[in-house]
Amino acid sequence: MSQKRHQEDGKGRSEGTGSPEDKRRRLPTFHNAVLEMMKLNTVQHLLEPILEPLIRKVVKEEVELALRKHLTNMKQNCGKETHPSESRILKLQFLNNLSLPVFTGARIEGEECSTIQVALVDCFTGHVVKSGPESSAKVEIVVLEGDFDGDEGDNWTLEEFKNNIVREREGKKPLLTGDAVLNFKDGVGLVGEISFTDNSSWTRSRRFRLGARVLDKFDGTRIKEAKTESFIVRDHRGELYKKHHPPSLLDEVWRLEKIGKDGAFHKRLSRENINTVKDFLTLLFIDSSRLRNILGTGMSAKMWEVTVEHAQTCILDKRMYLYCPPSSQQRTGVVFNIVGQVMGLLLECEFIPISKLSEAQKADGQKLVISAFEHWEEVIPFDDEASLRGASSNFTSALHTSTSPRADDPDGSKFLASQKVGGFDYPHPSVSSPDIISSIYSVGSTSGLDDYPLHNIDGLGLRYDQTLSFPEHNFRITS
Repeated sequence: MSQKRHQEDGKGRSEGTGSPEDKRRRLPTFHNAVLEMMKLNTVQHLLEPILEPLIRKVVKEEVELALRKHLTNMKQNCGKETHPSESRILKLQFLNNLSLPVFTGARIEGEECSTIQVALVDCFTGHVVKSGPESSAKVEIVVLEGDFDGDEGDNWTLEEFKNNIVREREGKKPLLTGDAVLNFKDGVGLVGEISFTDNSSWTRSRRFRLGARVLDKFDGTRIKEAKTESFIVRDHRGELYKKHHPPSLLDEVWRLEKIGKDGAFHKRLSRENINTVKDFLTLLFIDSSRLRNILGTGMSAKMWEVTVEHAQTCILDKRMYLYCPPSSQQRTGVVFNIVGQVMGLLLECEFIPISKLSEAQKADGQKLVISAFEHWEEVIPFDDEASLRGASSNFTSALHTSTSPRADDPDGSKFLASQKVGGFDYPHPSVSSPDIISSIYSVGSTSGLDDYPLHNIDGLGLRYDQTLSFPEHNFRITS
């Protein structure tokens, strides 16, 4: 038994202490450690593409949720933190945009309707406040700097709003004229007749805004001010003096480039009773040298070129006028437009457009136009070139009727009977016709006119025994 106990004790000692070789066998080798690290790295690469998007999504959702809760708490506590006694936050709001452009002296109007509307709105619900003492508030319209935006867009203090109100320049009238105070009814106010007295070019941003602020005080309620988008205010004088592109025949002559209103060139033309673009163009085509002399040496060649080019951009109607002098036996004539510009010639009853005429033929045509103005009762109008060409085969027979007797109207005035040319009825133009060139050039009226001679018409074979007068600008051509 003692021997058995001895053997068990020896076995226990052997198992408890172990040999050095057993200890070395149990320690991890460097090779094994490297293998373990490689295994872990492989697992990480496999899991990262899967886990990373999931983790990012979860984190993003949690952050957004936390921000929403934080912002909600800020809105709910905003008024209490700044104004502990306030029960709600209201604001003013422009309901429609301004109608642009804006000029000094002109009423400021809204875009969607003629009147600008301002409303009292609940900040949180966005609804118009139609009840309560605030819905009948008194509101003032002011002018703000164009670059006033607040710290973060629409966030500003009352003091910041006041500091950005624009006052008139020294020695000037109040910047806004008219009724700038409006009384709300059911939470809405209509801006009355207001206008700017000065442009915005002198301010730091060269722009204005309109602002609205409540003049009354309401306990427990904060009413935030309103502002419009920024805009430019231009001098109405600049618009009044603006050139037209293209000009119209009835525009005043100073609408042309290089002719300033009430300037030297304008006064020179006015003295010769050249008042409209139509007057300018007609004299340009009838006697351009005369027109050039009227403007004088103060207008350089370049300025003259610019003015003439601008005038010639005027859009004319398509009507054409035919005149055949008696000496042509009704086979040769000139075709021209409403301002006396030669459009072509009628040669042996065939219409030849100006693009196919020689310079000598163009000069002859211009002389015939001058004769046409003197013998306006013999001019035949056509709606356009097509109707002129369609009737060309019957010109000879039609023109023979130009000597038809006049008929009396009930008032005793004279007019020529209508003629039928090429299947179309054309009323023969009379001196009093309002819709043709004779509305400007009448025959025989000489009162209060300034005479000047026509140049370069020698050799035409015509003797002018009558005076050609121009009632609209009252200049006349005599011989």
